[in-house]
Amino acid sequence: MTEWITPPRFPPVRAAGRGRGWYRGDCHVHSVRSNGADLTPAHLAAAARAAGLDFIAVTEHNTSDTHGTWGPLAGDDLLVILGQEVTTRTGHWLALGIEPGQLVDWRYGVRDDVVGRHLDEVRRVGGLCVAAHPHAPYPSGVFMYPWDGFDVVEVWNGLWTSDLPWNADNEAALAEWGRNLAVDLHRGRLRPAMGNSDAHLEGQIGVPHTVVLADELSRAAILAGIRAGRSWIAGSADVELALTVVAGGRHAGLGERLETGGRPVEVRVHVDGVPSGTVSMHTERGTAHRESLPGGGTGSVEWLTSAEESAFVRVEVRDAAGHPAALTNPVVLA
Repeated sequence: MTEWITPPRFPPVRAAGRGRGWYRGDCHVHSVRSNGADLTPAHLAAAARAAGLDFIAVTEHNTSDTHGTWGPLAGDDLLVILGQEVTTRTGHWLALGIEPGQLVDWRYGVRDDVVGRHLDEVRRVGGLCVAAHPHAPYPSGVFMYPWDGFDVVEVWNGLWTSDLPWNADNEAALAEWGRNLAVDLHRGRLRPAMGNSDAHLEGQIGVPHTVVLADELSRAAILAGIRAGRSWIAGSADVELALTVVAGGRHAGLGERLETGGRPVEVRVHVDGVPSGTVSMHTERGTAHRESLPGGGTGSVEWLTSAEESAFVRVEVRDAAGHPAALTNPVVLA
């Protein structure tokens, strides 16, 4: 275990010279410290760069003792956010953006009614609380806590899809998040979705990952973008997506609210990297529109709706086999 010895060298909270833009990142990765095969922090950093990622969050199971190894591995091309996978008896959650060396308690279950105390502990330092893999198929993996206390839901987890691009557990998580989305928005809040690899093995990192619009490549800006829902989930770096919603000359993007003034709403989606795929628009009424993409994988889809018909719109892009290639957070219509 010589890799984790002192003195610690923690990663910087900001990558210099990286202004406003879309950044790709994987916020659920493990090293050998969490049974991550032979993945050392150095291996993970190299794999993240090779996968085209701009940031990662390190989330070892119930420990923060690798935090101090990441300083030399970060750089202006790779932001490293410190975190932890809090592995409780009745569900796992990600504490993202915690302080160097901070350890979040995990020794409880839903019947102890204490999870809120630990969520508050993370938020007090500017961190983000993510319900991880809600339908994971193993003891303690199924998420039993109410979502109300969490900032974000991990609807696409790559750990159990190494041999498949998608599985029933992710489908269930996506459906559950989609059903809750309308209620959350009606109550005046957005609980965004995100996707992460949960990498434990070579070749898993970045499949999938979350693409975030942030003011800069920094811990605070990335977490703010995720918290606000200014993000979408990509199955790989080969997939590109742009979503714009327009009404009466006003524009809105992911995680934003569009005041339509009762005017017709035009939803515009552009996709690259999904040959013969399908684009579908989803509202509180379910799947509202569906169109196919060309065989070359590049195409645009436009759809007309209104705030009266749709309280929000989100987009799913699925490949020719019906597996997701991209999922977006919603644009709210008012």
